[in-house]
Amino acid sequence: MEFDAVLIAPRRAQSVAQGLWHDRTINDDLDACVAACPDKLALTAVQAESEVTTRFTYRELAAMADRVAVGLTRLGVGRNDVVACQLPNWWQFTITYLACSRIGAVMNPLMHIFRERELSFMLKHGEAKVLIVPKLFRGFDFEQMVTALQPSLPELQHIVVVGGASANSFEAMLSGPAWENDADARDILARHRPGPDDVTQLIYTSGTTGEPKGVMHTANTTMANIIPYAGRLRLGADDVVLMASPMAHQTGFMYGLMMPIMLRASAVLLDIWEPLKAIKLIRAEGATFTMASTPFLTDLSKNVAESGKTIPTLRTFLCAGAPIPGPLVEQARRVLGTKIVSAWGMTENGAVTLIDLDDDDERAFTTDGYPLPGVELKAVDVDGATLPAGQAGKLLVRSCSNFGGYLKRQQLNSTDADGWFDTGDLASIDAQGYIRITGRSKDVIIRGGENVPVVEIEALLYRHPAIAMAAIVAYPDERLGERACAVVVPKPGQSIDLPTLVDFLKSQKVAVQYIPERLIVRDAMPSTPSGKIQKFKLRDMLREDKA
Repeated sequence: MEFDAVLIAPRRAQSVAQGLWHDRTINDDLDACVAACPDKLALTAVQAESEVTTRFTYRELAAMADRVAVGLTRLGVGRNDVVACQLPNWWQFTITYLACSRIGAVMNPLMHIFRERELSFMLKHGEAKVLIVPKLFRGFDFEQMVTALQPSLPELQHIVVVGGASANSFEAMLSGPAWENDADARDILARHRPGPDDVTQLIYTSGTTGEPKGVMHTANTTMANIIPYAGRLRLGADDVVLMASPMAHQTGFMYGLMMPIMLRASAVLLDIWEPLKAIKLIRAEGATFTMASTPFLTDLSKNVAESGKTIPTLRTFLCAGAPIPGPLVEQARRVLGTKIVSAWGMTENGAVTLIDLDDDDERAFTTDGYPLPGVELKAVDVDGATLPAGQAGKLLVRSCSNFGGYLKRQQLNSTDADGWFDTGDLASIDAQGYIRITGRSKDVIIRGGENVPVVEIEALLYRHPAIAMAAIVAYPDERLGERACAVVVPKPGQSIDLPTLVDFLKSQKVAVQYIPERLIVRDAMPSTPSGKIQKFKLRDMLREDKA
């Protein structure tokens, strides 16, 4: 694979000179852990359904990473080859990334909710050579799905199955044989290590184009975010990081997989969010920090209050992905005794703004934080002029953690010659530099921290024989932040109801989380003179419940 990460080279010299890029990779940090604390517990991975717990010390983690790295080369994986991984928060996910990093391969994390439609595009666009999936997870047969897809994916040479019993199982192909003892293993591991500006992660995000975009990150761009992030949160080697947010999201990947290794801390992974199990895990493992979206905080607060099982070790809960209601912050502080930190970020940058630990609790529900070191922000009007404090406009970011570009889509990089990236969001910035996201110019709904690709789902609805016009808009939800509502105009003489719409989208192999949960049928859409649907009017009607 040839990666066109064109946004890296122009800012390298300045980023290094300013001390914002550290010119190291996760390999360097893992090796440092092995040298300094080889027998420290590095990783605890819990499978909620089977209740199986797997643990690794740093010595064991590095040894398994080496083993799987050599195993991947036996499958033909080399430098800049893409290894796609559609796993929940299992230890094999962490090991796969570390193994890829050992040999200069690129990890492509894929959400486990993705089905044929999303996967077929991403795997083809990213030219994945190897795909790692669970055999079964939450009752779904992933092996069956991807095996049926493979003939349409000419670059995909191997499917590796975790939990399978066949010859293509993860254990048989990667983690079982002692590949690291082969005669050429040391040479392979020494010769193929990537540099800090090589692409190390390819992660897809949905936007307004109707198709996912492949975000390219390097060690320098990810670590330039993680280091100041951990600094502001005062995280260090004594911390235990609980990660129940999917590691196929940047939240889980950067702060649940990479950050603990960089800090020489311990990570605890939970694959299915079950509040009572999370409480038990926090108490048993002494978790001190976690990051997740608002529904996780709601569930945790509610269940601690109801169960009476306190979690005194959990000092900090960073909540991002949607605004945090004020009453929730107050409840969480009272029930959990935990500092609630608000933040805002993107797949393209990682976390960009955070409040301080010493800030008043009110900051958590009235702002989305202020920039991390190495980050500049400005709100501009439609002509690009910087707006005064407190006035909302288009939010631009210039950051040391800005991505390398969108794979094969340089025209969509949204970054000008001066390095300013158009986030697609609207925000105001107060006199102290704290931001508040006020809306999104991107047509994306965030449901429980998961971006819903609105344009793509709308395009599918237009294929339904009974639908003449369709629009998907957000409506507020106390737990998830937002849910999706489909507003449709039927064709003359036709009718449509929600069960029919849901069945149709399921037949198109759409992820369940992307399917609208409400339907409104109208005779006409509010529109501009040119015929463009005025979604703000639909949102207003939903908010007023007058639709």
